[in-house]
Amino acid sequence: MLVIGIDGATWKVIRPNIERLPHIHQLMEEGSYATIHLTQKPWSPSVWCSMFSGRSSEEHRHKDFVQNGHIVRREDIKVEFIWDLLDKNGISVKALNIPFVVPPYCFKVKFEPVAHGLPIEEPELLEEITKVTEKALEVLNNDRPEVFIVVYTALDRLSHLHWGEPLLVDYYKKIDNALGKLLKYDNEVIVISDHGFCAYDEAPIRTLLKHTPRGEIKGDHHPDAILITKNINFHISQPTDVFYCIKEKYLGQANE
Repeated sequence: MLVIGIDGATWKVIRPNIERLPHIHQLMEEGSYATIHLTQKPWSPSVWCSMFSGRSSEEHRHKDFVQNGHIVRREDIKVEFIWDLLDKNGISVKALNIPFVVPPYCFKVKFEPVAHGLPIEEPELLEEITKVTEKALEVLNNDRPEVFIVVYTALDRLSHLHWGEPLLVDYYKKIDNALGKLLKYDNEVIVISDHGFCAYDEAPIRTLLKHTPRGEIKGDHHPDAILITKNINFHISQPTDVFYCIKEKYLGQANE
C-alpha cells in the first residue's frame, strides 16, 4: 500500500486544471475520489497526527509544532502511530517526511530535509520536491516495504503567498509529475491532503496574520481536503480513517 500526502492540496486548484495534471487525472479515472470535510481544526500538525495515529485531536492533544516555548518532538506525543503498530507486528513499513513535527518525521528512512523541514523560498521548495521524490523512489526500488507513507509540503507553503497565481498551478504540475513516478509501484493507493485551501478572506480558520515580513498572505487553510484512492475498499471520511484502513488490511482489526 502506498499513501501519498499532499499538504494543502485542494480541489479548487485540481479540478479547473485537471487536464494539466495527467497522473492525478488518471488516478481519479481508475479509482475513486471524494472531499473530506474535516470535523477537526484544519491545522497541519494536528491533522497529520490524527491521520496516522487514528486519534482525534482531543485524544492525542498535539496542537502545534511549538508548545509552551518548546519544539514538540515525536517522543512528546503519547500515541502509537500506524508505523509503530505495523512494525511491532512484523509488517514492513517505512514513512518519509511526515510533517506533524519539525523537522518532518521519518520512520526507518534516513533523510535530511531541506531547510530543516521548513522550506519557503522557491529553490528550497523545488529541492524538497526533488529530494523527497528521489528518496521515495529509492525506498520503493530497494526496500519494497509492504506499506510506504510519504508527504509533500510545498503546496501548502506556496498557497499562503501565491493563492490565485499561475505559479501555484505550476507547482501542482510538479507534484503531479512526482506522483507519476511513485504510482508505478503500487496498485493500492491513497492520495490525501490534510486540509484544503482558499482565499485568505474566505478562510474559516486563520493560521497566519495577513501581513508578514515575507509579504501579504493571500491564501489560508480550508476544512475541505482531497481524497483519491485506488483499490481501497475501506470507507475514508476523516483523516483518522487512514490509520484504520491500513490497520484493517494488515492486522484485520480496524476499530479495536
